[in-house]
Amino acid sequence: MTKTEILARVDHTMLKADAGWQQIKLLCDEAAQYKTASICINAVWVEQAKDYLAGAIPICTTVGFPLGATSSRAKVEEAVQALSDGADEFDMVINIGRLKDGDTRYVLDDIVAVRKAVEGKVLKVIIETCLLNEEEKETMCDIVCESGADFIKTSTGFSTAGATFSDIELFARCVRGRVKIKAAGGIRSVEDMRRYISLGCDRLGTSSAIRLLNEMEAQDY
Repeated sequence: MTKTEILARVDHTMLKADAGWQQIKLLCDEAAQYKTASICINAVWVEQAKDYLAGAIPICTTVGFPLGATSSRAKVEEAVQALSDGADEFDMVINIGRLKDGDTRYVLDDIVAVRKAVEGKVLKVIIETCLLNEEEKETMCDIVCESGADFIKTSTGFSTAGATFSDIELFARCVRGRVKIKAAGGIRSVEDMRRYISLGCDRLGTSSAIRLLNEMEAQDY
């Protein structure tokens, strides 16, 4: 798989709390130059990035990030505001506590509410795999498929761990092509990226893909 093919699956990401406009602007410049799938940024920067990019690259933002523990109404309002500001894609975090309580109806309704709010846009659902057991992960595969979302995503990158190969294998086995798959968090090498894609990932969330691929390319010369 070529550098271009890998980057076409990358959500070039900057979600650090202390990231300012110069870092976001650099992210935009890199994404436009290397033709990544999107940039993924906090909602406060969406409008400014939209104006700056002028349609060159889709803009992804987060909803209920990083804990997922806000109300469905708050998530919907957040998503609607980001949609108005120009977001093209949305990565929302499920209500993990409700899932742990066995309240799967709430978890489904929470996703559906955001799905309706951003109808026609790409919705990715972060289930935070590092906090779930195998049964909960399998349950979430079915819930995300039922919700009408476009992707199931492993991780925020802000919890106890990120994506694992075994979680992507579980996703692929359980969703059976009904939704797409995104791995995020802890992607540290070109080999990681290639393996995640080979296991079934349509997207990768990482801040380091361009750097890693450029370093690999430089070593080849």
